[in-house]
Amino acid sequence: MSSHLIAIALTLLLLPAPALAGIKETVTKMAPSGLVLVLDEKGKELVARNADKPFVPASVAKVVTAWLAMEVLGGDYRFKTRFYIDGDRVLYVRGGGDPFLVSEEVALLAPKLLKATGKEPFTGMVLDASYYPADLRIPGIEDTDEAYDALNVALAVNFNTIHAVRRGKSVKSAEKQTPITPLAVSQFRKRGPKGRGRISLAQENPEVSVRYAGELIAAFIAKSGGSLKGEITTGSVPERLEPVYVHHQSRPLSEIVSQMLIGSNNYIANQLFLEIGAHRLGGPVSLEKSLKVANEILAEHGLAEAITIKEGSGISRDNRFSARGLATVLDRFAPNAGLMRRTRAGSRFKTGTFSGVRTLAGYAKTAKNGTVPFVISLPGRTGKLRFRLLRAIEQGL
Repeated sequence: MSSHLIAIALTLLLLPAPALAGIKETVTKMAPSGLVLVLDEKGKELVARNADKPFVPASVAKVVTAWLAMEVLGGDYRFKTRFYIDGDRVLYVRGGGDPFLVSEEVALLAPKLLKATGKEPFTGMVLDASYYPADLRIPGIEDTDEAYDALNVALAVNFNTIHAVRRGKSVKSAEKQTPITPLAVSQFRKRGPKGRGRISLAQENPEVSVRYAGELIAAFIAKSGGSLKGEITTGSVPERLEPVYVHHQSRPLSEIVSQMLIGSNNYIANQLFLEIGAHRLGGPVSLEKSLKVANEILAEHGLAEAITIKEGSGISRDNRFSARGLATVLDRFAPNAGLMRRTRAGSRFKTGTFSGVRTLAGYAKTAKNGTVPFVISLPGRTGKLRFRLLRAIEQGL
């Protein structure tokens, strides 16, 4: 940013609201090539700068996913993981795509499972992840060790990542609530950094992440007084078996959505997006089902041309939004605005960041017009400028 623009931005932060009457001119000076749209509660334009240009939303796409999830699933929806046991005391675990099956959640379910099955040793564990097809691929997700590229699967723990510390040949968990397992050690030795870090589990073999989930479940079974004497394998639940315990995620969907928006977690976003399609059209999940349901809902709200969505997290550069289309989604999502991150002034927002793309959208708490929806998209490396623009909108409107 030029020294001239920096001076303007800093001056704006010091001026009282009456001095910001020329908000449109201010926005033009601060971001001449940027996209800025602010509407009042009746949909009237308060500020519109390059607002008809389609833009790549980056993680702001998660706002659309959040809205769709709340529309289709409802705020009280809870993901389920089912447990079965056969006559030989083989434990079967069927994943249901729970995006928040974290260590604390497994610690909650283990004693309940043992209460339902008894504490005699299990002779084996079979993991059924068939709710998600093995060939499922999300556009924009690459085969890397980065946590934001974690693979989406039906049965995964801790967002399908391993958080550990490596010192020499020693690998230990970086989280006191998460026991270290043999597979976690081997994967971190193979692909983890020298020191503390978080890696995604291998995408070339989805079975790796499923097996890690099984190891962690077995570790918490042991901590709760049970044991597993046999092997952990993958397979299908026999048709004749009925579940002996169904674990309902302790967090309702509304809380998961909030965590997804605040943490900007790509894995959670696409787990939610995939559940949208399966919930309406039946399992197993597929990207095609979710896109069909999403596009039907967008069309119902007159947004078929305004919102092009290819996946739920915003990691794909093929997502394309119009500012007015996103503003319409924000209007529909307004009852759930409290699930988003909050500025000191009381505005709610979601950021998006790509190379060459910086976005910001949400609800600005303004001096004269109350809380109003806004959309900002800027080129280049202008992450701080988007918040200066938001501050100018808060003070000037």
